[in-house]
Amino acid sequence: MSELLAALSWLPLAGGLLFFAAGSIGLLRFPDAVARLHALTKADTLGLGLVVAGLVLRADGLLEIGQMLLIWLLVLASGATTCQLLARQTEEKRPDD
Repeated sequence: MSELLAALSWLPLAGGLLFFAAGSIGLLRFPDAVARLHALTKADTLGLGLVVAGLVLRADGLLEIGQMLLIWLLVLASGATTCQLLARQTEEKRPDD
């Protein structure tokens, strides 16, 4: 059973890697700061969630699973808050059209 879980854990880990790559490409390719922030925070949040899901399948105990989930929840909260604050600063510095 352990080998099966280790093999199955590669699927969400690979998916998380793809979302991290997509967020990084969006950061480099999108035209304005708000679109860049949106791409980065959404893709990285989902990517981290998938990485945590893959690592949960490999975890030894409930303490490790709880710690990973707590870290993911803290990143969810801080990422959304940070993105909102940065977007507000960017909007305030834009010249009027």
